Amino acid sequence: MTSLSESRLARTWADLRGTGRSALIPYLTAGFPDPATSVAALRAAARHADILEVGVPFSDPVADGPTIQRSTFQALAHGVSLPETLELIKDARLDVPVVLFSYFNPVLQFGLDRLLERAAALGLAGLLLTDLPAGADSEVERAVRASPLDLIRLVAPTTRGARLDDAVRDAEGFIYLVARLGVTGASRELAAGLGESVARVRAATSLPVAVGFGISTADQARTVAGLAEGVVVGSAGVDALARGGVEALDRLLGELRTAMAPA
Repeated sequence: MTSLSESRLARTWADLRGTGRSALIPYLTAGFPDPATSVAALRAAARHADILEVGVPFSDPVADGPTIQRSTFQALAHGVSLPETLELIKDARLDVPVVLFSYFNPVLQFGLDRLLERAAALGLAGLLLTDLPAGADSEVERAVRASPLDLIRLVAPTTRGARLDDAVRDAEGFIYLVARLGVTGASRELAAGLGESVARVRAATSLPVAVGFGISTADQARTVAGLAEGVVVGSAGVDALARGGVEALDRLLGELRTAMAPA
């Protein structure tokens, strides 16, 4: 198991605490809109990101909204699945910690041990399995925790009490707090009670809390940065890439980064 002091994510959070700044954590679907552009997009995102989430295309993305669903289906049409995602990450030569974001089925098909070995060789920092709740498969959890990758956990805003304690007990790296119920997607307004949700998770764990789902504007990013240690931006970045290419993605992330700067 990677100790807290050895974890690449732990070092990143320590550096951020030293500057008083929250982490900008963009999400991009690997292979969207096509493999070559995806590599360029990953590199552009890494120029602004403190941590980068890379999504593995999957044919049944039930937790994702229309923007990310469209991106994953287009990536699949280009033949990008888990093996190709790893190759794209390798080709991008990213210098920020990368968290692999995947449903469990692609991992099962690829082989968990094979994935962990390959991901470790690439220097990946963490793994987030969107449809594998805490306690659902103890063998998988033990295998990830025994690897150099941190096991990232998703927590819903409705999770509390003993269930919240269970969800965060063996988590590593950071806690990904879902800002609102439902699927992913940009939103005009942040969820009511978000501050209370962050405080509840903080009371249950010493890990940093990153908030995602629905963050799309500079004002929203600024607000969330004042509440949590990290701001995850997914659909808004994917949508910018779809509408205006890498330049639009670069511009959006630059605006968010500026908005999140400490006062």
